Amino acid sequence: MPRDIPIGNGSLLITFDKDYRIRDIYFPNIGMENHTEGHPFRFGVWVDGYFSWMGNEWEKKLQYQEDALVTDVRAENASMGISLQMHDAVDFYLNVYIRQITVKNLLDKEREVRLFLNHDFHISESVVGDTAYYDPTTKSVIHYKGKRYFLINHSDAIKNGVDYFATGIKELHGAEGTWRDAEDGVLSRHPISQGSVDSTIGIHIPLKAHSEYTVYYWIAAGTTYEEVAKLNTTVWWKTPEELMKRTANYWRLWVNKEDISFDGLPTKIVKLFKRSLLILRTQIDNAGAVIAANDSDIIQFGKDTYSYMWPRDGALVVYALNKVGYSDITRRFFKFCADILSEDGYLLHKYNPDQSVASSWHPWLKEDKVELPIQEDETALVIWALWKYFDKYRDVEFIQPLYRDLIVKAAEFMIKFVDKETKLPLPSYDLWEERHGVHTFTVAAVVAGIKAGGYFANAFGECDRAIKYFRVAGEMKNAMVKYLYNREENRFARMGRKKGAVYELDMNVDASLYGLFSFEVFSSCDPMVQSTMQAVKDVLWVKTHVGGIARYAGDYYHRVHGDVNSVPGNPWFICTMWLAEYEIARAQNEDDLKKALSILEWVADHSLPSGVLAEQINPYTNEPVSVSPLTWSHATVVTTVIKYLEKMSLLITGNAYAYSRYNSKRYALPTGSGDIPCVGEISNFDRTL
Repeated sequence: MPRDIPIGNGSLLITFDKDYRIRDIYFPNIGMENHTEGHPFRFGVWVDGYFSWMGNEWEKKLQYQEDALVTDVRAENASMGISLQMHDAVDFYLNVYIRQITVKNLLDKEREVRLFLNHDFHISESVVGDTAYYDPTTKSVIHYKGKRYFLINHSDAIKNGVDYFATGIKELHGAEGTWRDAEDGVLSRHPISQGSVDSTIGIHIPLKAHSEYTVYYWIAAGTTYEEVAKLNTTVWWKTPEELMKRTANYWRLWVNKEDISFDGLPTKIVKLFKRSLLILRTQIDNAGAVIAANDSDIIQFGKDTYSYMWPRDGALVVYALNKVGYSDITRRFFKFCADILSEDGYLLHKYNPDQSVASSWHPWLKEDKVELPIQEDETALVIWALWKYFDKYRDVEFIQPLYRDLIVKAAEFMIKFVDKETKLPLPSYDLWEERHGVHTFTVAAVVAGIKAGGYFANAFGECDRAIKYFRVAGEMKNAMVKYLYNREENRFARMGRKKGAVYELDMNVDASLYGLFSFEVFSSCDPMVQSTMQAVKDVLWVKTHVGGIARYAGDYYHRVHGDVNSVPGNPWFICTMWLAEYEIARAQNEDDLKKALSILEWVADHSLPSGVLAEQINPYTNEPVSVSPLTWSHATVVTTVIKYLEKMSLLITGNAYAYSRYNSKRYALPTGSGDIPCVGEISNFDRTL
C-alpha cells in the first residue's frame, strides 16, 4: 500500500497509507529506526452503538494545505452521519506530531461520538521489551524502550489529558491488541503492559444536532521520559493550534523563499513543483543523508527497504535543491559524503543515516576474482553535483576542507579505475543495480565527475592536476564513441562487456541513456544523441491509455503482466521526465518546449491527489507501484521545471534564467600538453592541504 501525505522535520517522519492510518514513524533519523515496522495505527469512530475503523466505509480525501507540510484530510461516513476534517503536522522545530480533528454531526439529533486512536509500536524495530503505560503525572499514555520514548496525549477547548485508555498484549497467544477492545466503545483502562504491546486512547465528544467540535491529539518523541514530558508541557503551554499554525507558516516561507517567476506555467505544474520541494524535505535527515524512500511495505518484496542513502540518488536530489537555492541541505549532504568516502576514493552501494554501510547485494568476489562492489556513477555524480554547488555559490570556505579529502581523492580514484587499453572505466554495476559491465550512463557520469575535478583543481590553482583530469575525461569521451556507439544501429549501447580488444554490446534500449546529454558530455543536438533518444522515445513509451516511459525493454521489476509489445515495462516518473529534459535541452523555440510541457502535465495528472509520486505506476490502472513517495521522482520534477524555466527565459529574452551566477567555462583548461598558464582565480592556494 503506497504511502501518502508524509510530514516531518528532518528528525521525525510520519507517513500514512491510503486509509489515513499512520504506517511509519522514523525517529531520531529519517530512514533509520522505524518504530512501527509498517504496522498500522488504527483510527476509529463509535457512535449510536456502531463502530467503524477508518477504511472502505469512509469516503476520504487526502491532501495538503497549500504550500505547507500540513495535511488537509476529509472523511465522511454517510451511514453513521459523521464527517471529519483533520490536519496533521510535525512541528518544524519540536519532535512532536500533532493532529487536529474536527467532528461534525450530520444528523438532526444530539449524540455522543467517541474517537479511538490505536498505537501499534515496534520500538527500535522490535516488539521485544516494549512497555506501554498510563502516566498520571502527564495524563498521557507512554510507550518506551531504552532511549526511545513516545508520549501520547490529547486536549480540547475544555480540558487536557487522557481519560479513556487501555494497554495490552498483541501478536502473542492469539492476542490482536487493544484496538479490539475499542470496538464496543469502551476501553479497559488497563494501566501497564510489557513485551509485545499496544495501546488505545479514547476521546468522548458530546455533539448537538448539526454541530461540530474540535480536539487535538499528539505524539511527542524523545530519548528520555523528561524530554517527552517537557515536550508535552510545551504543547499545552503553546497550544497545539498555535504549533500547527506556526509550522504551516514556516513551510510556506521555506517553499517560497526564492523569487521564481512561473509565468505561463500551468497551475498544476507549479503546485507539483512546490509540493515536490516539500516532500523532498521530509525524506532528508538533518545530518545530511538523503533517503531514497520511506515506505516500509516494500519489505514484503525482499525483506529490505529503500530507507537508505544511495549516493547517486542523493547527488541528483541535492543538484535539484541547489538549483533553487537550498544550500544548507546541500552542504550537509556533501559533508556526509566526505565522511563516508573510502580511503581509496570510492563510495559503496548505499549507507544508513548514521553513516554506517548499509545492506548490499553486490559481491566482493566475482568469478573467483576480487572486485569492487560499486556503482561508479555514485562516486562520480557526487563530485559533479558538488561542482554545480560551487559554480553557483562560490563558497570557497566550505569547499576548502573538502578539496583534498573528497574531491581530489575521488577524482584520483576515477582516473585510475580505467582500462588502460580502451580508456573506458573498469566494469561496475549499473544505476539499476542489475548488471555488471561498462554502462553508457556510468561512463557519462564518470566523464562529468572527472571534469568537475578538473574545474576544482584549476580553481584552486593546481593546473597540472587540472590538465591531467581534463585529458583523461577527453580520452574517455572519445572511447565512448569508439566502443559504445553502434554505427549499424546508429545509437549508443546500454552497456558493453569487454571481449578481447573490443566490447560486446548490449543494445537493449534504456532510458538512462539520457545521461549522455544531461551531464553535458555530449550536446543534445549531437546526431548520436538524437538517434539514441529517438529510440528511447519509440521503444519505451508505454502504449496504453496511461502512457509514460519504461526503464528499459523487458523490465521485470514489479512488472504488471500484459502485452510486452505495448508495455515494455511499468512507466517510471523519472524516466518519463528524462525525456522532457531532452526536449528542453534541444528546444530551439517556444513551440519546441511544448513537448516538454506536455510531459510535465502528464506527471501532474498521474500523481496521487496529494501530489505524491511513486517510483512506478501500473500501466493499466495508474495505481502507484513500488515505493511511494520516491525521493528521486520529486527531485526530477524540480530539476525539469527549473530547466524548463531557464530555457524559456533564454528563448524569450536571450538570457538564461539567473539561477547560476557562474559558468564552468571560466575554469576550463585546454586538454593538450605543454606549459599552460593557470587561469584559476586562487592560484596561490596552499597545495599541501
